[in-house]
Amino acid sequence: QGYDSNRGVLVDLTRCIGCRSCEVACSQEHGLAPPVGLVDNYRPLESPHLEVRRPDHQAFTVVNRYQSSLSNHPLFKKTQCNHCLEPACLTACFVNAYTKTPEGAVIYDDSVCVGCRTCMVACPFSIPAFRYNSAFEARIMKCNFCFDTRLSKGRPPACVEACPMEALTFGYRDELLRVARKRIREVPGSYHKEIYGEFEAGGTSWLYLSPVPFEQAGFDTGVPRQPILHYVKDFLAVVPMVLTIWPGLFAGIYLLAKSKKISEHTHSQEDKRNETIEQ
Repeated sequence: QGYDSNRGVLVDLTRCIGCRSCEVACSQEHGLAPPVGLVDNYRPLESPHLEVRRPDHQAFTVVNRYQSSLSNHPLFKKTQCNHCLEPACLTACFVNAYTKTPEGAVIYDDSVCVGCRTCMVACPFSIPAFRYNSAFEARIMKCNFCFDTRLSKGRPPACVEACPMEALTFGYRDELLRVARKRIREVPGSYHKEIYGEFEAGGTSWLYLSPVPFEQAGFDTGVPRQPILHYVKDFLAVVPMVLTIWPGLFAGIYLLAKSKKISEHTHSQEDKRNETIEQ
């Protein structure tokens, strides 16, 4: 599969000041609630959160603060769906609720979703969230790369436009990789030598540069470099079979039990009639 038209975003942690303008822009773009705990005047987050915030049904992107022994100032990391080149969520979904667009976005169709939440388990970055607060509108919630309103029209995501420090760079993925390598090469010692997302899970549309090793800035360095499909394809091959066989099996058991019950009832009625005749 080729990725010539795949767009992406390069996130440079050396430029992010934690203002959370991206969070505000995202919530406004998608009609979500304002970011929780947003401080006045977009001042940087002043203290580490007791728990790392994760994207959820109310926020498609979040910014967290990290402190590294290798940095004399806090680091801020933006988290959202990474829009994998080989999405595990798409592969795991047996009703095809996910689509990988030529532009690079991994989008979700709630009209066909059955709520199995297999995608939540399959995602190596633990991004998809489930909206539980409405029994009639339960659905998966995640960043869609602003596909309908922006990306499909050639415009960058709302979070990119909102960043005052140009910590987010939008463009073609292959060009962003060249930009990232150039920054690493031209400013020796200012960046960790690798680009997060270049190979993780087979590669992602969102790429990261960090001044410190990734694990010190909140990244999961345990994500395998091969697409998740490589590890789960045998399991996923069984899923459609299970979904096909089990309903039939349960239906068979139900019909067998029902038939047995009817048979017992019939025999009972016959025994009563025979007793009446004998009397």
